[in-house]
Amino acid sequence: MPTEPLSQKEIEDRLRELPGWSQEGDRIARTYRLGTHFAATAMVVHVAQIQEELNHHSDLTLGYNTVNLTVNTHDAGGAITEKDFTLASRVEGIAPSHGAN
Repeated sequence: MPTEPLSQKEIEDRLRELPGWSQEGDRIARTYRLGTHFAATAMVVHVAQIQEELNHHSDLTLGYNTVNLTVNTHDAGGAITEKDFTLASRVEGIAPSHGAN
């Protein structure tokens, strides 16, 4: 059974719970800044592990000392769903351990 898209109000309410995350069109997004390239790389690997556990994958970009995520749900026609917020919450949970802000 496909995942249902969230309403715009539901998206806005959920984003209030995730400081730093924003809506960019049909996706939610966040850029993390880290102290070094190595720390950013380690965070990317950790995020990839979470994505595999959830079987839900974002577009994930590694910069010199930045990690950028954008995510929506392909199973819902590219809409924003609860799956996206679950992934975002999990990433928020590990970001401090990598020194991300």
